[in-house]
Amino acid sequence: MAGLDEGERELWDAWKRSTEGVRARINAEVAGETGLSEADVSVLTHVHDGGGGALRQHELAVAMGWHRSRLSHHLSRMQERGLVTRESVAGGVELRTTTMGRAALLRARPVHAAAVRRHLVDAVPARDRDRLLTLLRLLAD
Repeated sequence: MAGLDEGERELWDAWKRSTEGVRARINAEVAGETGLSEADVSVLTHVHDGGGGALRQHELAVAMGWHRSRLSHHLSRMQERGLVTRESVAGGVELRTTTMGRAALLRARPVHAAAVRRHLVDAVPARDRDRLLTLLRLLAD
């Protein structure tokens, strides 16, 4: 079976370097200023925004594309840090953001927004942003 040709490999390598680099820089800034990991921010955002402050653990796993055990381990660490609570309810486990979790998310949002602008939005010329968005949507479908 043949591997990637030179052009395909160059495209793949550029994709990996750009996406991994942008995410790493954004996540490093957010973690450095707030102590929250990318996963922490994602969990808090899904529960706070999508669930109105409460969300079933299974729904969160589906939304994040995570296996149940991975999510459970991560939630245990977040619970130990006082960011979320978990309660057994009929048919599953319900997650809630704590006051501390909501405050951490509210502190992280402007840091995250500034980092996204710095490392993604401002790095792409304004004239090319719509085209990039179109291409990214093609890849996401």
